[in-house]
Amino acid sequence: MTRLRKKACVALFLFTLFIFGTMMGLRSLKPSDGFSDLAPGMELMPFVGARVDRRPVPNDVVASAGQALGASDTKIVFSNSGHEHNIFYDIHIFYYLWYGTPQMDRGYIHWDHVLVPHWDPKIAASHPKGRHSPPEDIASSFYPELGPYSSRNPSVLESHMEQIESSAAGVVVLSWYPPGVADEHGEPTEDLVPAVMDAAHRHRIKVAFHIQPYRGRTDLSVHDNVKYIIDKYGKHGAFYRFKSSTGKVLPLFYIYDSYLTPPEAWAELLTSRGSHSLRGTPYDGIFIALIVEERHKHDILASGFDGMYTYFASNGFSFGSSHQNWKALKAFCDGNGLLFVPSAGPGYVDTAVRPWNNHNTRNRVNGRYYETALQAAMSVRPDVITVTSFNEWHEGTQIERAVPKKTVARLYLDYKPHEPDLYLELTRKWAEQFNKEKEQWLM
Repeated sequence: MTRLRKKACVALFLFTLFIFGTMMGLRSLKPSDGFSDLAPGMELMPFVGARVDRRPVPNDVVASAGQALGASDTKIVFSNSGHEHNIFYDIHIFYYLWYGTPQMDRGYIHWDHVLVPHWDPKIAASHPKGRHSPPEDIASSFYPELGPYSSRNPSVLESHMEQIESSAAGVVVLSWYPPGVADEHGEPTEDLVPAVMDAAHRHRIKVAFHIQPYRGRTDLSVHDNVKYIIDKYGKHGAFYRFKSSTGKVLPLFYIYDSYLTPPEAWAELLTSRGSHSLRGTPYDGIFIALIVEERHKHDILASGFDGMYTYFASNGFSFGSSHQNWKALKAFCDGNGLLFVPSAGPGYVDTAVRPWNNHNTRNRVNGRYYETALQAAMSVRPDVITVTSFNEWHEGTQIERAVPKKTVARLYLDYKPHEPDLYLELTRKWAEQFNKEKEQWLM
């Protein structure tokens, strides 16, 4: 009897172990609510997807999907080749118009960028000086498939919009300076904006504006800039508007280096009590500030901005661009009614213009760095993800097609062993995944 009882106890113990093991195994199959922060080059976890929303969106006012919409903002378009493409208006991509060539401009512009000296004379002395000499030697570590091009060339604009359409990014965020104003290395480009708007419209792409920190920029001058942009482009079919969680549909503006202006000055423009407030006027908008240091989040809130973006493609370069901080930044934004817009980039290398900045280089790892950044962005469930960039060649953040190139003096980086459109394809892959994920979040 004792032996029988002993056998029964052993059997019961083994059965209990079996049930426990089975339950733990099933639990491990449960999909996670989010994704862990990954360092570049680590394995990526697959997403659990849902069907793609293929309902068309009206073409007159297209808004990115806020939390109140119930579905991601998607549009079916047909390329010139007749192929069907989805594009997503909650994927925004930074775009630059500052390139020039002797054939279209007064010479090479930006491709011949100077080698920027370090601010410390001792460090500067150990690095080369001068400027680049296109077309063989350009101010980039990569070489564009189109060669050193002019942003004024209509065929270049058309190629760019075709590439952006193929990437599924629905909004071009245009680096913008007021009429007659340019960055210190370039020429004014505001006269090119109508051509960009028209080219984007042909591909059902929308255009938002990235207001740059030109000399003399103040809250008052930005008031005039916003009024100018809305008056001139607000009725164009490509002009982008964002639908917020409160149901407002307003133009969206990114303000680069917003921290250069004090919060109390921005508050005069961006709060309802301000002396020259845009709030509640025909020139109201969604204004997104740049978060660089952690303290900037409080300044952004006090300024009256509607959200913050991180821009930089070098993970760890700034507090805002560090993937590990995005969860906390998103929580801060959620708690204060702000949008958090993380920026994902394919890599970073600016030593062609800042030869002393090797420590901020981020290797592309054949696309894995980009996928890690996109996954980190999606893991915080943002309304919008920005891509840095389509064509910032100086900083090596471009997803535009690049090709292998070797000259007597230079060996350029490239996307091998992959094809020139690798990063366009990766952008599409993750844009579609973002759309699927959003449908699940909003159910």
